[in-house]
Amino acid sequence: MQNDPFQEAREKKGTLKCPFQGEEIPMLLRHADVRAAAKDWQTFSSDAPFRVPIPSEEELRTMRQLPIETNPPEHTEYRQIIEPFFKRPKTPEVISKVQTLINDLFEKALASKGPLEIVHQFALPIQSRALTYLLDVPESEADTYIEWGIHVFHDENGNGSKLEDYLAFSLKRAEKDPAKDFFSALNKATFQNRILTHEEKMGFANLTFAGGRDTIIHSISSIIAHFGQHPEDLQSLRDNPKGLVIAGEEFFRAFMPLTHIGRVCPIETKIRGNKIPPGGRVSLGWAAANFDPEVFDEPEKIDLTRKPNPHVSFGFGTHLCLGAPHARLIIRSLLEALVKNVATIEILEATSHVEENLAYSRENGFDKLMVRFLGQ
Repeated sequence: MQNDPFQEAREKKGTLKCPFQGEEIPMLLRHADVRAAAKDWQTFSSDAPFRVPIPSEEELRTMRQLPIETNPPEHTEYRQIIEPFFKRPKTPEVISKVQTLINDLFEKALASKGPLEIVHQFALPIQSRALTYLLDVPESEADTYIEWGIHVFHDENGNGSKLEDYLAFSLKRAEKDPAKDFFSALNKATFQNRILTHEEKMGFANLTFAGGRDTIIHSISSIIAHFGQHPEDLQSLRDNPKGLVIAGEEFFRAFMPLTHIGRVCPIETKIRGNKIPPGGRVSLGWAAANFDPEVFDEPEKIDLTRKPNPHVSFGFGTHLCLGAPHARLIIRSLLEALVKNVATIEILEATSHVEENLAYSRENGFDKLMVRFLGQ
């Protein structure tokens, strides 16, 4: 069973006031409200540099993230620039690479017969190497991403300078030696009949690296921990491998790694008794919406046969997550490899990652997860 810290507030009021950086932001908790707000970009705007993430990121980066921090019609044109790369996970080439990567990691873990720390030694390499396939850059670049560790966006100085330096270097390198990779494509791209500015290229690259890092890592570690605690579910998938895709969607619902995201109201707005001043923010509570009992029967139960499953883990409306095919490929390949290679997962040590706010406390993935895989 999954803990739902938003249950009482969702039932009583439908919103929860959450203090962030001196601002009290009402979080929408009900599935219908979250989806409606996500579609209504005129009232709940994303055209707000640095303020779409919660907490806001003025201190962590120097550029607007694209296309997420824009509204239509600009958002539509910006999105089309990088969409071809985010469709690569549907190609046989990338599918094969991700499957081989994950199978090889399982084979090494099983051959060693020793303990394995999942967050840093397993999930981080998967995320980093799979990203090189998405961006069509040499896999050797993943060594740099792995060296950054989990917290590249929050270095010892409290900023993301390490990432920004790498992105600027990669764009300049691609100018000197253009290829078919992501950075070369940004250098060639145009927006409204002009070439992209350096800031725009950095905005695309920053979101690409930030958006799918801890989300993928938390998803992988949460799934492995679940099977360690519930071996019957792993056996159920082994008995019914055709259910892997449905199971993956349930894991996305239950282990939503992004609790919420912000929207800015251009004019005064009222929603469920909350008055939002002009320029004030609302939070779309993805995780809370995924546990709404009006939509999901027994939402705290992880049901790997749940269908239909209208979760909002990849957002909703205009800003539907570009990285959804990538995330789905990684998790589907993970489940396939688990069913094929692993009989039992022994959990040796587990430290949950806890997201704390004065209004709520939510377990979200792991800071450390030590396990031993036992083969079939």
